[in-house]
Amino acid sequence: MNLNNKFFSRLIWIVSAVVLLVVITLKLVPPPQNKPSFIYLLPHLIGGINATCSVLLVLSLIFIKNKNIQAHKITNVITFMLSAVFLIFYILFHLYEKDTKFGDVDHNGILSAAELAAVGVGRYIYFFILITHIILAIVVLPLILISFLRGFNMQVESHKKIVRWAYPIWLYVAVSGVVVYLMISPYYNF
Repeated sequence: MNLNNKFFSRLIWIVSAVVLLVVITLKLVPPPQNKPSFIYLLPHLIGGINATCSVLLVLSLIFIKNKNIQAHKITNVITFMLSAVFLIFYILFHLYEKDTKFGDVDHNGILSAAELAAVGVGRYIYFFILITHIILAIVVLPLILISFLRGFNMQVESHKKIVRWAYPIWLYVAVSGVVVYLMISPYYNF
């Protein structure tokens, strides 16, 4: 590994740690009093970005399987940029708005026995998908960044080795993000 790769490898781990710390901090700090009106559009945009990334990731795989390296690169750069926008929107939304409770039909922030009974096993399915989505989102960020570093440096064999893990995880995170959005959106109180 040359000096340039060492620098970028360290940067990847620093960026990954900072993102994780920012997301954890969002859960601990109270939201600001004044909320911008656009904040309530963000969950819908986030869901759309995740859906778009899911499609682009599949297209990227098709392009590389057909040896269309240029289309593969362009698709991955677009997907990466959309994922960065997603992260900015996610942080911005969760700065102002705390978590929505799955099943909270009356939007009072408390799940009554009737609300819990109404959602039933769907609540467990939702939390399973949400928890795996969160854990794998944490894991995949450095994998994506490492795969980009190796891909752009044309370290094809080492790129393939990391992508073997990064790709399915990234695709799961993108698709499960859409599923989480579709499952929680009926309970938004805005």
